[in-house]
Amino acid sequence: MPNPDREPDSPLLEFDPARGAVIEPNAAVRGFVVPETLVICFFREAIDRLCEAEGAREVGRLASEMGEVPVRAVDWKGTSVGIAQGGVGAPLAAGWLEELVALGARRVVVAGGAGALVPGLTLGHVVVPTAAVRDEGTSHHYLPAARLVEPTPEAVAAITRVLERDGVPYRAGTTWTTDAPYRETRARVRRRVAEGCLTVEMEAAALFAVAKFRGVSLGQMLYAGDDLSGDAWDPRGWMHHASGRDLLLRLACEAAVAMGATASG
Repeated sequence: MPNPDREPDSPLLEFDPARGAVIEPNAAVRGFVVPETLVICFFREAIDRLCEAEGAREVGRLASEMGEVPVRAVDWKGTSVGIAQGGVGAPLAAGWLEELVALGARRVVVAGGAGALVPGLTLGHVVVPTAAVRDEGTSHHYLPAARLVEPTPEAVAAITRVLERDGVPYRAGTTWTTDAPYRETRARVRRRVAEGCLTVEMEAAALFAVAKFRGVSLGQMLYAGDDLSGDAWDPRGWMHHASGRDLLLRLACEAAVAMGATASG
């Protein structure tokens, strides 16, 4: 019989539901306030282009050992919207989200890219994750172990409403979040596709888990980048797809404002 006193084989299964931690994000970052409506984007050049075009102002900075990134605010159709760089990989993405929530964010839309796991997701095709496979470590510190974690339903509804309003084709479904992009073996890709995954990326599960733990609304928009659906990997030049990145960021701003309008209504 299983021994309930035996430690689990993996520390990732040692979930502790305690709300407090030794280091709280509001103790680690302070000194500025971000708008309640926030967009997190992983595309630095797209952020710079949008902020220059919209006359954004800097409200503060996030930092890591790789340096600082500005957090800015723009007036988007009468709503103050924060624009922040996303940390690449689940740990940094979650840590910066924690800090942004501590600084005031309550409604968040994330714009990022992902590898396409299934045929038909052409470069730039928009994908709206409705769940993420938790094949990373960070989410397990926020929620008990489970296979999937979901975004906030009202965030997903706002995102899809904007996409349909603007006539932007999209697919909704599960994404695979993994810490190890160089260990996406062919067998693991087949397993993820068999369970319904459309894309693979490195942050969604952690972001969804942090949002659930902190009680904020969060959804994500991905665009299909490199292609893993065939016999050989095809990068498709996705890291230089400026038009797709710019469009996704602007759609995220629209969706974030739509979330706020729903909340206030």
